[in-house]
Amino acid sequence: MTETAPLTLDDLIGVMSKGIKPKDQWRVGAEHEKFGFDKSTLRRPTYEGPNGILAMLTGLQRFGWSPVEEAGKVIALERKNAEGFTASISLEPGGQFELSGAPLQTIHDICSETGQHLMEVKMVADELNLGFLGAGFDPKWTREDIPVMPKGRYDIMRAYMPRKGNLGLDMMLRTCTIQANLDFDSEADMVAKFRTSLALQPIGTALFACSPFTEGRPNGFLSARANVWTDTDPDRTGMLDFVFRDGFGFETYANYALNTPMYFAKRGEKYVDASGQSFRDFLDGKLPALPGELPTLKDWGDHLTTLFPEVRLKQYLEMRGSDGGPWSRICALPALWTGIFYDAPSLAAAWDLCKDWDIEDHERLRRDVTKLGLRAEVAGRSVRDIAVDMVAIAKQGLKNRARFSGGMVDERGYLAELEDIADTGVTPAERMLDLYHGEWKGDVDRIYRDFAY
Repeated sequence: MTETAPLTLDDLIGVMSKGIKPKDQWRVGAEHEKFGFDKSTLRRPTYEGPNGILAMLTGLQRFGWSPVEEAGKVIALERKNAEGFTASISLEPGGQFELSGAPLQTIHDICSETGQHLMEVKMVADELNLGFLGAGFDPKWTREDIPVMPKGRYDIMRAYMPRKGNLGLDMMLRTCTIQANLDFDSEADMVAKFRTSLALQPIGTALFACSPFTEGRPNGFLSARANVWTDTDPDRTGMLDFVFRDGFGFETYANYALNTPMYFAKRGEKYVDASGQSFRDFLDGKLPALPGELPTLKDWGDHLTTLFPEVRLKQYLEMRGSDGGPWSRICALPALWTGIFYDAPSLAAAWDLCKDWDIEDHERLRRDVTKLGLRAEVAGRSVRDIAVDMVAIAKQGLKNRARFSGGMVDERGYLAELEDIADTGVTPAERMLDLYHGEWKGDVDRIYRDFAY
């Protein structure tokens, strides 16, 4: 098939099913975002200027990062590791700095990669009088205070978001997350992992909740970031009830993506505004934004990146339910899901925790944990109790993974912070609130000192 031939449903499915790989080739990827701030003013940095985001991207190139440009502006960096896998540094709409790590074999590798990245970022940032903060929601600045990065897709999204929900611009400008990406060895394995992780994603939201402040004050949420996703765009977010129905598989997800309105199509370096238009029309050469043109597989791949459910399928599964936070929790998230996903008995045990929940449970829990965290309840159990079990299952999974992997170094230590959060029932956000009402004496600016990388 040539790139200009009409795409079939099998072609679209193939983009995702191509991710199937044998267990001995499974990898783990981690991504995290963080807020930059000027140490003198605490303001978010602009793109240009002596201590802006461009200066950060330029300074990091001394460490072997190569620039990626759009319309003549550097908007990302890339670097290959010793195995030839690529990591990237990219910009979220408000200049949030994101590391999308390379696919790696162990959590030790991920934590080493993350540590090296944060060290490099700090070295450059110190020269520019910048700092970086790990949290789920900007604790101080309004939408209007935040500079917008020069990326064409973000211009289209900023115009479209307010038509679909009240908090989409907050999602773009004021949130940060930690994500983990994991593999599957068959369609059935993908389905089992998708269902289990989607159901348990709100438990992860509670464990990682770290966004209790908005514009300098407590906002009534433990994860304001997770709340933002409940009012961003119902077409492309949420708990995907069809995942739990009989017959779910690659084809079902492809049809979901086809039914989700587009944002754009990219032609050369230009983003063509196709917001609200149908990819099905695109397949028929009837896209109003590009009349007569047929999509390529790259267009389909780009479209898949504009879906934002709590778990997202590409050629791997992305865990998307957690707030940004400190280095330790960047390592903890992939450890949690690796322990569950990469040990069959642990995956089965995790499914036992949630297999009887219905879609109303999923949706209610997703909303409840934003305010209640580990104090929320589902199907007669507290989220805290479920979290204790979930972390224990992951810990056993990592133990089994070490035992059967020919001497792989034990990865269970990365779960220690999550064990403490689950055992105490106190989320990171509640610990921040205790500081705010106590030692900080109501001054949220202290977060930039106490919680910067």
